[in-house]
Amino acid sequence: MRQLTRHFLVGITLILFVATLVSLWSGERDKTPPVSIGALAARIAAGEVKSIEVRGDELAVMFADGSLGASKKEKEASLTETLRNYGVSDEALRAVALSVEGESGAAYWLGAILPTLLPLLLMLAIFWWIFRQAKTGANQAFSFGKINPRLFSASRDKVTFKDVAGLKETKEELEEVVDFLRHPKKFLEIGARIPRGALLMGPPGTGKTLLARAVAGESNAPFFHLSASEFVEMFVGVGASRVRDLFQTAKRAAPSIIFIDEIDAVGRERGAGLGGGHDEREQTLNQILVEMDGFERDTNVIVMAATNRPDILDPALLRPGRFDRRVVLDMPDIADREAILAIHAKGKPLEKDVKLKTVAVRTPGFSGADLANLMNEAAIVAARENRKIVREKDILDSIEKVMLGPARRSRVISVKEKEITAYHEAGHALVAASLKDADPVHKISIVSRGMAGGYTLKLPTEERRLRTRSQFLADLAVAFGGYAAEFAVFKDISTGSSNDIRQATDLAHGLVTRYGMSERLGPRAFGKAQELIFLGREIASEKDYSEAVGAQIDEEMNKVITKALITAKQVITKHKSALEKIAKTLMEKETIEQAEFEQMVRGFRLKPVVLTTF
Repeated sequence: MRQLTRHFLVGITLILFVATLVSLWSGERDKTPPVSIGALAARIAAGEVKSIEVRGDELAVMFADGSLGASKKEKEASLTETLRNYGVSDEALRAVALSVEGESGAAYWLGAILPTLLPLLLMLAIFWWIFRQAKTGANQAFSFGKINPRLFSASRDKVTFKDVAGLKETKEELEEVVDFLRHPKKFLEIGARIPRGALLMGPPGTGKTLLARAVAGESNAPFFHLSASEFVEMFVGVGASRVRDLFQTAKRAAPSIIFIDEIDAVGRERGAGLGGGHDEREQTLNQILVEMDGFERDTNVIVMAATNRPDILDPALLRPGRFDRRVVLDMPDIADREAILAIHAKGKPLEKDVKLKTVAVRTPGFSGADLANLMNEAAIVAARENRKIVREKDILDSIEKVMLGPARRSRVISVKEKEITAYHEAGHALVAASLKDADPVHKISIVSRGMAGGYTLKLPTEERRLRTRSQFLADLAVAFGGYAAEFAVFKDISTGSSNDIRQATDLAHGLVTRYGMSERLGPRAFGKAQELIFLGREIASEKDYSEAVGAQIDEEMNKVITKALITAKQVITKHKSALEKIAKTLMEKETIEQAEFEQMVRGFRLKPVVLTTF
């Protein structure tokens, strides 16, 4: 209705505009001053008229002085007869040049009909346009429940499993799906049925969508892809209608594959208590469940979906017969990271001494997307400096840029703040070098990046899936290394340790309440996380212990933190000369790499300390 009203107002505006133009045109024609037939006769008799042009009953008069005039005569009588009736003599008439302009039949009828017909035709055209727009809107309303899935074209930007590094077991799972589509007879002869669905699960950036593109590139079957958010609308039933339309389209092209990205947008667990029976998201999910495994089971449509929140999906969606395969994608290990870096290094000219393994060692916890961004940032740095090749330093510097943000070398800080930052970071590095279970230091810098005034980059020497209590305690002591160094040198502390204290507190809380590493409280977890389904994230924690136990938890956390702080202070006090050396080098160079740092502390003969008890 709103669109129809808008079109109607546009039509009225056009009519008024045309009427104004017609009025102006008529006004231009009426600028010639009118002369009555009697006055014209008198002026002819006086010899003041030079010529008269007769156009039907219209008279165009030119006077002797050059001025113009317009008059009219009777339609039934000729001009000479009319003038004689007004007493004009024949001699006076002969002195006037008379001319008659003939009017064709078509021109006559156009002149008579067009002034009336033209506005009518214009109004009919405007109303036809208004109703055409209204009809188009009605057709759009009827097609509101349709969806337009995008059909993947393998001929353009094709991706195969060879373009996906690592994820060996994951690719094997999906290769079976592709093989089933290529050679279904081999599986059907032995009684195997086509998998209903494959759910790709993993943290963001691990390659879920990339694997889906690889399946599309490997299979010769039609591959329809869309986002789950495209189903959801504010109108009830639209999502379910679009699901039906999607599966009907896929069934017509069967055997085919449907890929639904971010399926948690509609697949969250039902019964959240919002929306009642008319919750659009729940109706959409119900329709997906029916289409995947309802009464009709003779379909050759495989559904692939991706999510980074499998914990919030509805159990009915995850049961066998719907998503038969749950393909888990982990963060890449060091070998996979090296392979991923090699793929993203294609097309980028690297120096001969670039070692991607060194980059892989420095990037634990990086996803495939992070590594792609890392190589891109390194290429951008080289291009910005007008170089034709990418150096290893460009790549290593880009690691910190991806982790912390760009270097803020233009940031003006006082000499005192620079000194505090240098001793703070030197404290972290010195404590890490003094504890056996701490990760080795790879780089120390007091160049500001992001929100950090400086940073100490310490990375494990090998991939770790498990962490021990002694490693947790070492991390806690390293976190307080900057705090202890500031107090030992300046007899004061700054706000630079606020983030370290926050991280140490969280680590101590997890050590006591989640991992059961407290000798006093024993192997027990405290606090039950509550999750609101419709929000899809943890927002509260249920207290499942008494006030007395809560006090003991606080005591244990304080004990762990105090022990870590004492350890850090002991290391700083014992090796204060090493602290001075590291801090002064930082103030001079601003950055210390791993090899230089290890050579520097080797001269002080640090004996690694093992922390095993509280």
